[in-house]
Order: sequence, then C-alpha cells, then structure tokens
Amino acid sequence: MAQKPSIPKGTRDFNPEDVAKRNYIFNTIKRQFEVFGFQPIETPSFENSSTLMGKYGDEGDRLIFKILNSGDYLNKVSDDLYQTKSSSKITTKISEKALRYDLTVPFARYVVQHQNEIDFPFKRYQIQPVWRADRPQKGRYREFYQCDADVVGSDSLWQEVEFVQLYDAVFTALGLKGVTIKINNRKILSGIAEVIGAQDKLIDFTVALDKLDKIGEEKVKAEMLDKGIPQSGIDKLQPLFSLKGDFGAQISELKTILNTSEEGKKGIEELEFINQGIETLELNTAQLQLDVTLARGLNYYTGAIFEVSAPKGVKMGSIGGGGRYDNLTEIFGKPNTSGIGISFGLDRIYLVLEELGLFPKTISESTKVLFLNFGNAEAMASMKAIKQLRAQGIRAELFPDNKKTIKQFNYANKREIPFVVLLGESEMNSNTYTLKNMKTGNQESLSFDDMLKSLQ
Repeated sequence: MAQKPSIPKGTRDFNPEDVAKRNYIFNTIKRQFEVFGFQPIETPSFENSSTLMGKYGDEGDRLIFKILNSGDYLNKVSDDLYQTKSSSKITTKISEKALRYDLTVPFARYVVQHQNEIDFPFKRYQIQPVWRADRPQKGRYREFYQCDADVVGSDSLWQEVEFVQLYDAVFTALGLKGVTIKINNRKILSGIAEVIGAQDKLIDFTVALDKLDKIGEEKVKAEMLDKGIPQSGIDKLQPLFSLKGDFGAQISELKTILNTSEEGKKGIEELEFINQGIETLELNTAQLQLDVTLARGLNYYTGAIFEVSAPKGVKMGSIGGGGRYDNLTEIFGKPNTSGIGISFGLDRIYLVLEELGLFPKTISESTKVLFLNFGNAEAMASMKAIKQLRAQGIRAELFPDNKKTIKQFNYANKREIPFVVLLGESEMNSNTYTLKNMKTGNQESLSFDDMLKSLQ
C-alpha cells in the first residue's frame, strides 16, 4: 500500500480561497508601497552561506536552512574531520549556499553589490518567501512570506514619519481599525542603561525590561539583579515602571529620568520630532504609542524601533515591526549608509482579518457564469459565447463533459458559481441564451447583448 503523501512540518498548502485572501493582502500592501514611492526588487531564494551566516547571531545561524552542495558533497571532507562528528565544521565543507532567512540581509547585499546603479536615497519594497528552521506554532511557520519596505541613504527623521503613515495607510485599506503602532528608540534604552550604570549590560537590561507587561515589575527587578545590575540603578528606574499617559506625558517623564544622558536626550528629540509630525499630519485609524519597554532588534537597530499590535481583543503577537539601522550595509563593506525599514507579518495579518471577518466576500469569487454541456455542437456554440464574454472581462467557463444536467448544476453549486447558461438545441435555433440565477432560481431567455448586460 502506497504511503500517504505529506508536506514538511511548518509548511502549508493553500486552497483557492486561501490564495485569494492572501493575494488580497499582498495587493493591498503592494498598492500602498507604490503610492508611497517604493520600488520593487527581488533577490534569489538562496544566497551564498557567507552572505547569511554570522548576521543573525548564534540562534539565527542555527535556524538557517543549509543547502547541500551538488554532486559528491562528502568528497571534500577529510577522514579526520569526518571523525570529529562536528556538524558546524563539516557543514562549511558540504554546504556553500543557504535559503534566505529574511529579506533584510539580502537587501543589504543587493545595495552594496548594485550601489553604482542605485539612486540614493533608495526606496525599495520586497514581497517574497523566507525560510527558518524554527519550531512551528500558531502564526509561525518554517516557510512564510515577508513584506518589507526600506529606505537607505537618508538619515532624515521624515522617513520615520512616513513609515508610521505607511503602516496606518495599509491597515486602514485592509479595514483593520484600532491597531497600535508602538515606537521606541535605541538611544532611549542606551540612555537608561547609562543612567543606571549598566552600559555594559544593555542587552540583559532590555531583555528584562521587555518582559514588564508579561511577568510584572517585581520579577523584572529580580531578573535585573540576577544579571548583575546594581540595586541603586534599579531604584533609579522606578519612575519607568509606572510610566503612563499620552505620548507627551511620557516624554516629559523621560526627560527627568534621562537628564544626565546626552544619548538619551538625543533619543527624546528624535521621538518628539516623529510625534509632532504625526500629530500635525494625523493618522486615519491607527494610534501611535510610546513604549519604552520595546527592545526588538537591538543587534542592528540604532534609532527608532517599531512594533505593531493588533486591535484590542485579538490575541495575536506583533503584526509588523521595524526600525532605523545605521550600519547594516557595513557588513558588506559599505559604511556610513543609514537606513530604515518596516515589515508586515502576512500570516498573522491573515489570521486577524479572518478572526474579525474583515475579508471582503467578493475576493473568493472565481467563475461568474458556467455554460452547461449538452454535446459537441452546443459546446462549440457555448465556447464562442464564452470567448466574447471573456473579452469583456466576464469570468466564464464551459463544463467540459456532457454529463447529466443535475451533476453539472451540482458542480456549479459546490463552486458557488452564481450564474448558469443553458445553450441547447432550441436556444441555438432561436439565437438566445437561458440564463439562470443560482441564488434565486429565476431564469430567463435573453439575447447575447442582454445576457452580457445582466452579467455585468
């Protein structure tokens, strides 16, 4: 007995309805990207291992899918190396390429490789799949799409203002009202670490602070102590734990906390500029919120940090994120090139739209009218009419086989095709078409022009 086929864990098949809904999200995001002046690029699904490895930290390197060299890939492995059974050492000999882990590092490689052909500042968008050898869970897969937009070659804070507007425009266009665009600044976090005497423990400090809403103030303090942050420094953080109010009120409190840190003051200035710009321009449906615990991507973000949360009541992680980076292209030999980018979490956005019932019903419609098949002569006459309908943009098709009429009607019902045309011998003799509305059951005999008007 043949083994039942399956797909790898963390991957998915998509039925026609799934694809239609995903394309709706893709097209909505793409339309807004282009309205905001971003240009599309694409990069290969796999890169040289040297391009990817070492760019995401040890954890990221572990999650990169490596591709075995073609041919006798073990030929370059010496007996001594093979006997070590060290996968990390052997991998460098048998794998020179890997599936891309994200779109950001390949984009940095693209910018450096094509820098003489690019007009800076360069605004690019990219919508392509990426792969991660992660543990699959809800909203997290091993193969998934990223939808990124970046600007490189400009350190202007107007770009941050634009990206907040872009998030708002996309989610408004998707009908997803009430999303929260959280913002922080790496300089704020560095300033706080400086004030409490933990400059050398920035990552430990921010990892603990990031858990504030999950584990509470006391456990965060305990974790900081455990990481070697002094009690005197933690005491200085006390106002941070109760930071509330609108953007302006929180900024005012931060000015007090960071009054001795030049780095922190710079971060405050940047946040104030962005907030003032957004207040003047106004957002449609989203809300900009300062969140000093936001600490994603500290390995490469140098300024603003973004994270987008779904509307209240929807249990879902972030549905978007990004930030300012000043040294991403430096890893490929192009220093002093500032950039900023954001990403949309397609799969999570899909789940949120599904949960809230926000997908338009029309997006899953396929064929609008099905011509029944009563034999070769009738089928040919039907195909001539179908050709004319398609020329007018009407989605039409012929049932391919001359089967019982009830089976053809059942097929139309199962596919939710709204109209059926009966073109039999009597209709051919009278040059008419019997058009049946599958929802109401009504049918009428029409000329081709009248049938076209009804279908339009």
